[in-house]
Amino acid sequence: MAAPPQRSPATGFAYRRAGPDDLVACAGIWRDSINDYTRRLNQPDIPEDLASVIRLYIHLQASDPDGFVVAERPGEDGGPPAVVAFAASVRRERLWFLSMLFVLPDVQAGGLGRSLLGKVMPADGNVVLATCTDAAQPISNGLYASLGMAPRMPLVRMVGVPERDGHLPALPSGVQAVRFDELDAAASAHLDDELTALDRDAAGFGHVQDHRFARTEGRIGVLFVDSGGEAVGYGYTSEAGRVGPIAVRDSELLAPVVGHLMTAVQPRGAFGIWMPGDAGEAMTALLRSGFRLEGFPCLICWDRPIADFSRYVPISPGLL
Repeated sequence: MAAPPQRSPATGFAYRRAGPDDLVACAGIWRDSINDYTRRLNQPDIPEDLASVIRLYIHLQASDPDGFVVAERPGEDGGPPAVVAFAASVRRERLWFLSMLFVLPDVQAGGLGRSLLGKVMPADGNVVLATCTDAAQPISNGLYASLGMAPRMPLVRMVGVPERDGHLPALPSGVQAVRFDELDAAASAHLDDELTALDRDAAGFGHVQDHRFARTEGRIGVLFVDSGGEAVGYGYTSEAGRVGPIAVRDSELLAPVVGHLMTAVQPRGAFGIWMPGDAGEAMTALLRSGFRLEGFPCLICWDRPIADFSRYVPISPGLL
């Protein structure tokens, strides 16, 4: 797909590939931009601790350096230029995913976001274009939809612990859960291939580099195998409470896998998981077990189908 038309030229800005020294500034832009519109909705500010989002940026930049671009404006009184906006995108096989695009509030509405988007969009038209946006951002959602990435499905954050027994189903008879760090040597040697096969089947793309990122973030990987030893799914959980990504061969297995991941570790607080709208059975089971919906939903947007979200739960809105 061609770069988006620029209705209002964003003049006076310079664009360049982001460097490691830009990531703290990008995290600040992300926080300031979100707080600017959520305050108008009487929502609490994002906390000042941005360590987790900076770690995500480090991963995005390491895996796709050309897809992470910043915009600068000249410094005042001859000072150094200042980063005022950024876009971060990744390519995962046939998927191009816009992870983030944020512009400081005082330079919004001048075409800068559209210009930045044009810097990172792929020239190859044989890819699926996708992103995930906040439902409370109609202007951004309209921009992405004009390029074919129309809102297709809600992605809701669910938070809690399974306090009420009997609602999260157990794993089916014959399905066994094995932590990645407990796999034998032969299975460990083929783990990346197994994960890629499961991802391509459920999500439509492989992304083994994101699995490695999830593990460096302290997420505990679990492989689910049937009685014949075939991998039928995987999932991640953590003592920090972060759950996902998850992929399963059969949609009926998603709720039991989610249930297992919620009971496999004792979180330091509550669990948090991003559930797509197509995963209705698992979502209902979580709500009945004691979880709640938190905040506004996000919207998964794409220009053509790729994932089966009744069988796939993403890492987060920033990394499908």
